[in-house]
Amino acid sequence: MTDLRVVRLARLIAEYCVAIRRGDRVYLQAGPEAYPLAAALVEETILRGGMPHISGGSPNHLDLVPGATEFLLKHGSDEQLDYINPIEELVTSQFDVRIAVRAASNTQSLSGVDPERLRRYQAAHRALSETFMRRQAAGELRWCVTQFPTDAYAQEAAMSLREYEDFVYAAVRVDDPDPIARWRETEASQQKLVDWLAGKRRIHITGPNCDLEVGIEGRTFENSDGHHNMPSGEIFTGPQESVTEGWIKFTYPAIYQQRAAHDVRLEFAGGKVARATASRGEDFLLSVLDTDEGSRTLGEFAFGMNYGITRFTGNILFDEKLGGTIHVALGAAYPNTGGKNRSGVHWDMICDTRDGTEVTVDGEPFYRNGEFLAR
Repeated sequence: MTDLRVVRLARLIAEYCVAIRRGDRVYLQAGPEAYPLAAALVEETILRGGMPHISGGSPNHLDLVPGATEFLLKHGSDEQLDYINPIEELVTSQFDVRIAVRAASNTQSLSGVDPERLRRYQAAHRALSETFMRRQAAGELRWCVTQFPTDAYAQEAAMSLREYEDFVYAAVRVDDPDPIARWRETEASQQKLVDWLAGKRRIHITGPNCDLEVGIEGRTFENSDGHHNMPSGEIFTGPQESVTEGWIKFTYPAIYQQRAAHDVRLEFAGGKVARATASRGEDFLLSVLDTDEGSRTLGEFAFGMNYGITRFTGNILFDEKLGGTIHVALGAAYPNTGGKNRSGVHWDMICDTRDGTEVTVDGEPFYRNGEFLAR
């Protein structure tokens, strides 16, 4: 019997997140582990008059064959790593709606891949990423990323599958009879903070793990209220590219491409990472920082605001929304924030602020110890 929460999640995505309309070309990426949610999403698309298209869960469409992506990255030629699937180009440039359902059967399948080969593969897809960023900023492409709970994610989070299902469905609020109403409340409360930040120039974060100044003049904070990520619950912007100064140490492992760097500390000068260290995974960290011209510059600064996410799980879709945290992303900026940084990288790193950390905006108290002072 299908879990009622799965049905509610499909309806939430179709109605609230991407608002599927009659005639929309809808592209659904979902691996075999996500069959219950994928089937419910196809049904919701049809009921709303959309045109459903379904594929494997990765840009190269190899996820339907376990181990295929890993084999490509380990043994493929440079030509094969650089190859862009023409179906992916078509979808990115022409479709109306894109829904990605993450459902890994092994969260560590790429951990043994050479970082340089991962870097090459990522760089080859930069043009697709830029097309995606441009179209979503222009309102031409509505999109949502969500997750279906699997044993692999549960193991990564040190939970049983049932515990993890409860965690996921609480985070997306489908354990509530009216999740759409709850997300609309989030939308309204976060918008008040976005409005308060409009027209401000500088953010200064000080605490045990940071003394960082970020420029936001001429930039817009976006209200991440569940229309793109599900779960969501954050406000974010694209910082001024040449203004970031100071240092920050991340209290949680920084995970990217299924690899982790621990105790990452970044020092910024003139907007770029001038020095980077990690207690573990430093070689990987430095290789990603050297991906391209934009990979040492911040593309995002954000506050996590989903207090229904109660613990770090090693999954960025949830962890970056963790209430009482801030995060930054090295690399590509979202154009709708005014951010101009371009890169094939977008690596989110998270810092807990519930340790007395304070944030001032243009010298005015804004946030302290994980709670907002301005409303």
